[in-house]
Amino acid sequence: MGDLNLSFTRDDVIIESRETVYQGFFRMEKLRLSHKTFDGQMLGPFTRELFTRGEAVCVLLYDAQRDEVVLTEQFRVGALEDERSPWLLELVAGMVEDGETYEDVARRESEEESGCTPLSLIPICRYWVSPGGTDERVAIYCGLIDSGNAGGVHGLIDEHEDIRVHRIAFAHAWQAVSDGTIDNAATIMAIQWLRIHHDTIRSGKVPELTVRF
Repeated sequence: MGDLNLSFTRDDVIIESRETVYQGFFRMEKLRLSHKTFDGQMLGPFTRELFTRGEAVCVLLYDAQRDEVVLTEQFRVGALEDERSPWLLELVAGMVEDGETYEDVARRESEEESGCTPLSLIPICRYWVSPGGTDERVAIYCGLIDSGNAGGVHGLIDEHEDIRVHRIAFAHAWQAVSDGTIDNAATIMAIQWLRIHHDTIRSGKVPELTVRF
């Protein structure tokens, strides 16, 4: 097997300048930087634009007794040109605010966006969304719930949220991933994870995990 240890660390990057070039709902920064290369030289200085988004948490809400997931449907401006609709089926999600832990966000957003309170949270993964141009990183959990009362429309009006809640049999959710109906990364990854650990979780056990946030 190959060596998976990475060659460099953050200390091998030199940031010469950093300026905010746009500040609106999101922020765009312009960086001038250099970094070490694999042959022992330095690359740069060069400039990169960075879309600063911060950290987010997504939660796959799952009722193991009923074998169904709870997903949200809401408008996404980035999907305006989607062939079907810019309203997407997604996980509950929210941004991490100052002083919050990932679990704080997972519980807050589950209640705000779906009306569900997770009985427990199982970490799935944490990943960089598109590191070539944004610093956004997402932590995904599976939140075990009682979905009996899940449904309706949720969200905060002052944050321009209009979120419809769907209860979906796990088999149907898996089919929606397989046929491309569900087409956003976090939701695909979470449902694929649940597919792998489905029998274990349905039996009331927690999968043996090595991931920690």
